[in-house]
Amino acid sequence: MKDLSWKTLSSEYLFKDTWFTLRSDTCETRDGRIIKPYYVYEFPTWVIAVALTADGKFILERQYRHALGVTNLELPGGCVDPTDPTLESALRRELAEETGYSFDTVEYIGKTSANPSTNNNWAHFYLATGGRKEQEQHLDFNEEIEVYLYSADELKQLLRENGIVQSMHVTALLYALTRLGLLQW
Repeated sequence: MKDLSWKTLSSEYLFKDTWFTLRSDTCETRDGRIIKPYYVYEFPTWVIAVALTADGKFILERQYRHALGVTNLELPGGCVDPTDPTLESALRRELAEETGYSFDTVEYIGKTSANPSTNNNWAHFYLATGGRKEQEQHLDFNEEIEVYLYSADELKQLLRENGIVQSMHVTALLYALTRLGLLQW
């Protein structure tokens, strides 16, 4: 296969903040074309859980998302902090903070990019099983999260009705439902 990668000639940071950084790259294609500017959004690595309680219920979160102005259902997860020793530990921390649950087993099931043409990060998916409520939520200052439990049939109906709009969460559910044998191709 032909190598289609570009060479980065220079980068300039236009904006830097905790959760979002914007840079402008000057790139050269394999055939010598110069692409300028090429904007790249830098985000932290994300972890997302398809989490099941010990009795097999799927844990979903309901929260407001300002960019779209919607309150919707999502999966638990968040950003990997610099202090998290591993992706799994970041996921377990996010699960405890957002839902109050801890889990017997956490299995890596894949990753995706929200938009590889502009975003530089990955979203890593996990299947967490054997969940038990062990604490109250410890939410960030900007979070207000309601936790709901869904059966597999209720979850699949929710997906059929476009009840989960976050595309990476839909992808994580696709991976997890397939892994659990609840979705066949």
